[in-house]
Amino acid sequence: MKVVILCGGQGIRAFPFTTYLPKPMLPLGGTPVLVHVIKNFIRQGYREFILAAGYRQDVLHDYFEGKDIGASVQIVDTGEDADTGRRIWNCRHLIDGPFIATYGDGLSDVPLDAVVAFHRAHGARLTITSVPMVSQYGVLSVEEDGAIARFAEKPLIADYWINAGFMVMDPAIFADWQGENLERDIIPPLIARGDAFTYRHDGFFKSFDFYKDVVEMDETLAAGGPPPWIAPALPEERAA
Repeated sequence: MKVVILCGGQGIRAFPFTTYLPKPMLPLGGTPVLVHVIKNFIRQGYREFILAAGYRQDVLHDYFEGKDIGASVQIVDTGEDADTGRRIWNCRHLIDGPFIATYGDGLSDVPLDAVVAFHRAHGARLTITSVPMVSQYGVLSVEEDGAIARFAEKPLIADYWINAGFMVMDPAIFADWQGENLERDIIPPLIARGDAFTYRHDGFFKSFDFYKDVVEMDETLAAGGPPPWIAPALPEERAA
C-alpha cells in the first residue's frame, strides 16, 4: 500500500525556521521530522512513499537523493502554492489501489494495519485516524460567583476528537474530488454522504505545528527512553 505524505506547505507558523526548510524537514533529535514519519511507516511494513512536495522541494531532493532508507521514495512537484486537496489530487496518477495519506509533521504510535483493517471492514472511501483533543491552554472550571473551582493545565478533552491524519483512501475517492483544501472541501461531502469513518486512537500523537513543538520534543528525547511515537511491536517482533 502506497503512502502519500503532504510536505509541500510553507509552514508559516514555524517561521523563521521554515524560510530555509519545508516544515516537515525541521530537525527532531538530529533527524528531520519527515524522516521519523517515514521510518515509523517502514517499521510497520510500508515501503512505498510519495512525497507531495511544493515549497522548498529542493531540500527534499537534496536529502533523499542517493540515500538508501530501505524504501522507495518518490518526490512529486504538486505546486508551490497548492493546498492539501490539490496536492493529493496531483499524485493520483501514481496511485493504483487503496492508499494512506498523512501529514509530514505528525507522529503517532497508531497501529497502521489496524487502521487499514478498520477501513476495509467499513467499505467507505475514507477513514481518518482521530485522537482525543488536548487543549493548548490552561482550562478553568468557574462557579457562578466567579470563584475558580478547578484549574487544569492543557487537559485532555475526551469528548472531542481531532484529525490526526493517517487517512486510508480508496481510489474511488477521486471520482468526485472537488475543491482545493482536503479538510474544508473534500472531506465534508464524504461525511455528508456517510462515506467516511474514523479510527479512534487514544495513544500518542504529536503535530509539530510550531518550532516550540520540536524544542519540547527534543527535551523529551534527551531525557532518554524510546521515542513515544514508536508503535507497539508487531507480532513477529514479539515472537523473536
